Amino acid sequence: MACCIAHGSADAGGAPEPEGYRLDDYRAPVPETVAGGRVVHTDELKGMIAQGGIVLIDVLPAPRKPEGMRPGTPWLPLPRLDIPGSLWLPDVGRGVIDQQLDRWFRARLAEATHGDPTRTLVFYCLAECWMSWNATKRASSYGYADVVWFPEGTDGWGAAGLPLAEAHPEAPPS
Repeated sequence: MACCIAHGSADAGGAPEPEGYRLDDYRAPVPETVAGGRVVHTDELKGMIAQGGIVLIDVLPAPRKPEGMRPGTPWLPLPRLDIPGSLWLPDVGRGVIDQQLDRWFRARLAEATHGDPTRTLVFYCLAECWMSWNATKRASSYGYADVVWFPEGTDGWGAAGLPLAEAHPEAPPS
């Protein structure tokens, strides 16, 4: 099953925009739009960062220690590099999140925006990753007025020669 049923329209070159959230197969061609939000590309995001006042949110899932790994075996996941100054809120871009994760995501957004629902939130992940699309749409559903999706993610940012910094995920509730 590729994802939820696509009822939305497909813009030139983009995948159809579903009415709901993308439920699986997160690394796949993405739409060119996101309901409730706007899309920016690298040059525009660079300008927004220079102006300040935005909240950058990386939603890539954090690496998990493989199940069944022998005790004492070193586990050294590759470091995540993201756009400097970002919050890394893993798992909030999945198609379905439980109530505990939903409450945590809402609380982290409220903290990051200092309770200002008009503050600009920019969501990203990797290129062709539906998780950032889902997170953008979800934040809009929470009542945030200026939600932005950066579909090129860290892949596009790095390819443009822009700086990336080692990131550490915030720990969502277990």
